[in-house]
Amino acid sequence: MKVIVIGTGYVGLVTGACLSDVGIEVCCIDIDTKKVANLHKGILPIYEPGLDDIVKHNVQNGRLSFSTSLADNIAGAEAIFIAVGTPPGEDGSADMRYVLSAAKDVGKYLTGYAIVITKSTVPVGSSEKVRGAIKEALQERGADIPFDVVSNPEFLKEGAAIKDFMSPDRIVVGVDSPRAQETIDTLYKPFLLNGYRILYMDIASAEMTKYAANSMLATRISFMNDIANLCEIVGADVNHVRAGIGADPRIGKKFLYAGVGYGGSCFPKDVKALVNIGKENGYRLQLLEAVEDINNRQKKILFKKISRHFDNDLKGKTIAVWGLAFKPNTDDMREAPSLELIDELLAAGATVKAFDPVAMEEAQKVLGDSITWCNDVYQTIEGASAIALLTEWNEFRLPDWKHIKAAMQTAVVFDGRNIYDDVLLHKEGFVYYGIGK
Repeated sequence: MKVIVIGTGYVGLVTGACLSDVGIEVCCIDIDTKKVANLHKGILPIYEPGLDDIVKHNVQNGRLSFSTSLADNIAGAEAIFIAVGTPPGEDGSADMRYVLSAAKDVGKYLTGYAIVITKSTVPVGSSEKVRGAIKEALQERGADIPFDVVSNPEFLKEGAAIKDFMSPDRIVVGVDSPRAQETIDTLYKPFLLNGYRILYMDIASAEMTKYAANSMLATRISFMNDIANLCEIVGADVNHVRAGIGADPRIGKKFLYAGVGYGGSCFPKDVKALVNIGKENGYRLQLLEAVEDINNRQKKILFKKISRHFDNDLKGKTIAVWGLAFKPNTDDMREAPSLELIDELLAAGATVKAFDPVAMEEAQKVLGDSITWCNDVYQTIEGASAIALLTEWNEFRLPDWKHIKAAMQTAVVFDGRNIYDDVLLHKEGFVYYGIGK
């Protein structure tokens, strides 16, 4: 079986690599010549644990290739994935231009029947636009080539994407053709041997499922952050509250951790997009509007704590920022809470020294030389007035507190992810601030 994947970003590269790893011939297409050249050299555009090994292995075995030319590689493809970006516009709506451009290219070069699978996160009704773009391009050629459009949204967690793709808890597929469903059955059969299942549905429902899933998870995060803020006011501990409600099987434990807000490529974008879809259809999603508002407010919570501790005077203070990526095991800086905090610290006259195990290069693209970049956490705390933890990397969990206290000007920790034991830090001579405690 031959598959084309258009787009070598996070979703496209993971999809192409994992499909090739079960024996499928995959060619990933991207218009970015530098990115494709780097992929030929084994240089990946993203960090994802285990992905580099899978890419290298399948390139060496001839199952995975990269190209800038769809025309040269489309012949014989039975499935064509569109996995390009859908960045939010000014109104929060998903920008469909890259998806529709890819669809038009498919129509220009299609040589025989194939299913065109929308993997990008797109609003309800987008598959019909994709179908229309392909038909228009075929008509311009005077070609009458059959094809089907399928919606197959991704549910990949950054930092665990390989496991999520290879051992999915579900594969959601929107189809309107028995022939397309047969191709999907063949394509995903290697991933269903352990009892995982494909959920077939109409195309509109598949498109909606992606937005609904991410919006639900974002809602849980914002709910817990709102509860955490109230816990601080009334003298409760959000960690105890989380354990108490998470023990209820109707609620469960996942995505109930208080912190400094969610970021990344999915939750902020998808919540905005779903709110906009509601507006376009005359329906106001008030709950999701509140979810977004709470998250935007939560990203400011750590700065408020820091500013309050130093009596609203941060001039001349050095803040050590631990962690920059929006979550561990990724270098993704999109909508990262660290960026909000650093901007506010710099505006208040503070100096920032930062370290992240993986995301430094990506963060430098955004922050430039406005902060001091360090080689490890111990370099950040030399002469620092406080530590602000933003990303809960494993290597931050048990540092040498005695060494750290000796190197700091004032021993203060602002724990934006509640990973530290406040009692232990108090014993070590630190002032500790968490979230919801």
